Amino acid sequence: MNKALSMLGMAMRAGKLVTGDETVLKNIRQGKAKLVIVAGDASENTKKKYRDKCASYGVKHIEALDRLSLGHAIGKAERVLIAVTDAGFSSSIERSLIQSSEVENID
Repeated sequence: MNKALSMLGMAMRAGKLVTGDETVLKNIRQGKAKLVIVAGDASENTKKKYRDKCASYGVKHIEALDRLSLGHAIGKAERVLIAVTDAGFSSSIERSLIQSSEVENID
């Protein structure tokens, strides 16, 4: 999890990350978004909207973390939506998020 958070911070500093409803939607539509992260504590409407939008545009989508962690990772206030626009960052972040969630779910 910490690895994913620090990579989100690096992506932010490198300018390879966008946040906010309108900006994320625009990047999905333009094919720039490689990975969309929706906070686990986002509203059901927001989760559904981005699940559907990402599915129709073929963008990877993960629901993970919470708005506080996402915001903190990129040095901003709470964030519900993040789109990573760089393929390298997106695959690394996705891998570390998936690995850490698998570890958390082990009984």
